[in-house]
Amino acid sequence: MEEGELQKLEEEFQALQKIKNLKIHRRNKLQMMASTNSHMSLKLNDKAEEAAKILKEGQGIFTAINTKINNELHSLTEGVKKLTFFFTFSDSEQDLSPHPVFLSKLALDKYLCQEEKSTAALTSYTKKQFFQAISELVESSNEENFQLVDISKPLICDENDEVCKERLEMARLQMAYICAQHQLIQLKAKDISINSAVQWAENYLQSLKNKTFGKEQHLEARISSLNSEISKIKKQLTQINNEILPSLVKENAQLLNMPVVKGDFDLQIARQDYYTSRQDQVCNQLLKQKASFEFLQLAYEIELRKHRDNHRQLENIIQDLKQSSKALEQRLEMMSDPLISQHAVPRNTIDSRDDASHRLYQLLEGENQKQQLFRTHEGIEQVAQKLKQDITSVQDQLAVSSQEQFLFLSKLDSDLDALCDSLYCGGNQVLLSNQELTDQLYQLEMNLNKLNQLIMDFLADVKAKRKVLETNTLHQMERKLYVYFFKDEDYLKDIVEKLEHQSQAQTIGLED
Repeated sequence: MEEGELQKLEEEFQALQKIKNLKIHRRNKLQMMASTNSHMSLKLNDKAEEAAKILKEGQGIFTAINTKINNELHSLTEGVKKLTFFFTFSDSEQDLSPHPVFLSKLALDKYLCQEEKSTAALTSYTKKQFFQAISELVESSNEENFQLVDISKPLICDENDEVCKERLEMARLQMAYICAQHQLIQLKAKDISINSAVQWAENYLQSLKNKTFGKEQHLEARISSLNSEISKIKKQLTQINNEILPSLVKENAQLLNMPVVKGDFDLQIARQDYYTSRQDQVCNQLLKQKASFEFLQLAYEIELRKHRDNHRQLENIIQDLKQSSKALEQRLEMMSDPLISQHAVPRNTIDSRDDASHRLYQLLEGENQKQQLFRTHEGIEQVAQKLKQDITSVQDQLAVSSQEQFLFLSKLDSDLDALCDSLYCGGNQVLLSNQELTDQLYQLEMNLNKLNQLIMDFLADVKAKRKVLETNTLHQMERKLYVYFFKDEDYLKDIVEKLEHQSQAQTIGLED
């Protein structure tokens, strides 16, 4: 009875023990699950904090970008308003504006009125200065009128010919000048003769006072000689007056009237200079007016060209804005797609209709594409992380390679400088051989020759010693002893002692 109860109690104990172990196992399992859940919750909290931080940073960056874009748009609108104000203000605003922006908007009434007044004043001045008489006078001053009049030929002209009258007046003046010159020559001759007579009388009176005259016969002879000379001189004068002088006067008549012609020419040249100076004044004024008109025309052309350039640039800007607006509309339409927009319940897998995500996944994978039944957003993140790591490693390798290349280039530059120094040796010409290297090679060659000579001498000495060893037993014994001296000292001592004993014995025997 008691054994049955004990067995039953043992069975219950074992069952309770199993239940206890099972509960302990469940407790441990639940503890592990609780620790795992707590670890996951902590990890999720860290991820949530990191995501919130990233979201906050992204919101800050987005806010800064949005603010920057708004400021740029505001400045752009202000610039557009100013530009439109420049191009679209009315005539009333133009009148109120003290400084118009464009030359085409500037009123030219005052300028044109001033130019008309200047033109009218210039016209009146021209009429006053260049009347009909002076123009005819200047036009008549041609090369034909600047000629000497030949008074030896008769002039036949009409009564109404002004040029003929002028030539007649010129001939009259020339004739009067010639007569005056003839009378002047006669008067000068008379004056000279009177002066010579007075001088002769003075000399004669002086000779009377000094009593330097001779006898009467001598005086009469001298008077007769003087009378003969006077008659000869009178004949010569008569001949000059009647024959030589008229011909010379006729021949040089054209030269005698040069002062009259020169005075007339000077008068005509002065009139011509006056006429040309007034013409230069009028031409300068006309050139100034023409230059002002051309300058104004050039300014209008430059402004028109700038307006055309601005119009073309504005057209290009309008086309770019239209394209940007179309691209923005397409982007907004794409972003408004429910497949791309954020779901209330986030999905881990990528929808098969989300072509953008699939193309992004393929682009990130590259050539290492794996066949997968479902593609997840976590996979995209992993591929992006891997791509980022690859980019970082490639950048590091590029930095290391660039540093190695820089070191290699610096070493190459130093080697090149050393090579240039060794080739040029501080000069401007290339040296085909280095002097120091040549000296060292020469010294080495000399050392080699010396070494070769020493080796030959050593070989000759060795051969001689071998011959001596072959012929001399004493030297052979010395050689053997030297070998023993270097290899076995004890054996050498024994041999030396034996030889000493033998030598002693031989000496003793010789003494006996």
